[in-house]
Amino acid sequence: MEDCIFCKIIRREIPSEFLMETEDLVVFRDINPKAPVHLLIVPKVHIRSINQLEENHGPLVGRLFLAAKEMALREGISTSGYKLQFNVEKGGGQEVFHLHLHLIGGWKKR
Repeated sequence: MEDCIFCKIIRREIPSEFLMETEDLVVFRDINPKAPVHLLIVPKVHIRSINQLEENHGPLVGRLFLAAKEMALREGISTSGYKLQFNVEKGGGQEVFHLHLHLIGGWKKR
């Protein structure tokens, strides 16, 4: 998708610091964080949302979760806890229509 902001970030047309990059995905910080740690784990292939996933995307989705696990460890929140979230379509809160997994955490204990 030429107009997709995440595709532009992946192609490095929009500057972003990748915290992780593999042949399948990139990880970068959300520009409007909802928590002290708010990362986006984005596949390099353009998939609009969960609704467009196909059987052959299974291994890719697994790699998104493994990247989330690794990033939680790197960010120091793996033991304190974190959220993983997919938003699906407008009614589910999706704002960028390129599949992505939110890794959210880092809140202080009360």
